[in-house]
Parts: sequence; C-alpha cells; structure tokens
Amino acid sequence: MKWFGKKSNSVSVAAPLSGKLVPLSEVPDEAFAQGLMGEGVAIEPTEGRVIAPFDGVVSHLIDTHHALIIEHSSGLQLLIHVGINTVALNGEGFKALVKTGDSFKAGQTLLECDLDKIRDAGYPVITPIIVANEDGAEKVECTFKTVNAGEPDAIKVVLKT
Repeated sequence: MKWFGKKSNSVSVAAPLSGKLVPLSEVPDEAFAQGLMGEGVAIEPTEGRVIAPFDGVVSHLIDTHHALIIEHSSGLQLLIHVGINTVALNGEGFKALVKTGDSFKAGQTLLECDLDKIRDAGYPVITPIIVANEDGAEKVECTFKTVNAGEPDAIKVVLKT
C-alpha cells in the first residue's frame, strides 16, 4: 500500500479497547513486559470489543482469533494481542469480524471476545498493543489513564526516520 502526501514522523492511534492504559511492564508475560516483542503499551480491558484504531488493512489474523496485526498507511504495523496465553483457548471466546487482507476504517469492530470466559479459563485479559515491525517505531507514547474504545490520540507512535 502506497501513501502519498506529506510524510509524518508519528502516527496517532485511537484506543483499540475500552479500559486502562498501562505500561508493558505490567503485562504478566516476560516477553511482552521486557519489550522483547517490541515497543508498545497494554490495556486492561473493561469491554470485549477490539476496534480499529485507524484506517488500515489486516496484515495477519491469527487463526485462533485472539490476536491480529494491522497496518497503517505509513507502514506502521501493530499487534493487538487479547489476553496472555489465550492461544491455548483455540479460538473459544473469540470472534473475528475481519480476515487477513481486509481493509477497515477507524472505529470498525475487528474482534469480539468474551472477557469472562477468558478469565474463567484462568487467563489474564490484559491486552498488549505492540509495534510489530521492529524498524517501524522509535518510541511509543501515551498517558496511562482510562480510555474508551475509539478515543482519539490515546497512543502516539513516533516512527523511525
């Protein structure tokens, strides 16, 4: 996908879920918490609906529907990973409303998930939001606060130049 026009050095990302924005260090998984998966933040969700934080394309929908990688026109790719170790649920409690290759608009629902079912199965619902292309971001900025899904400018990703 080509992007024409003035190239910005940052991407404004709306909140993909309602809940509390927290640092990755609060994620109970070492790979995410230590930033080994990439730069990012996490949301402790209060609602089981993942919405598109910008206009873009689904780069990859994980077959168990617990995670997806989305791409912005700048080339920035974000991994939204609902819960920790939720791949073990084999898709139970998750419903994808998009597939790999689909285009989407900001605010469109991408995934639905049953947070109670995930918790009842013994998994944390905290959701890391990670820059998936390691050459994509210099830093990820946000104010750690409660956000509503679709809230504009919840996260700012400063792109590498």
